Amino acid sequence: MSQDFAHPDVVLCPHGPMLVRGATSIQDADGTVHAVERPVVALCRCEKSSRLPWCDGTHKLIPR
Repeated sequence: MSQDFAHPDVVLCPHGPMLVRGATSIQDADGTVHAVERPVVALCRCEKSSRLPWCDGTHKLIPR
């Protein structure tokens, strides 16, 4: 079943990415707009990903 979202839902994962559900695009800190083609995307919050703005799991390697 498909749902239409009036606005994206955002979940902050502890020590991990920001999950965004229902977005059609994401604007990064530099102002670049990235198209979103998946129902849920993971955005990097540690700023160490090699695929910014997307999370690549690098946060798991950073000591807390």
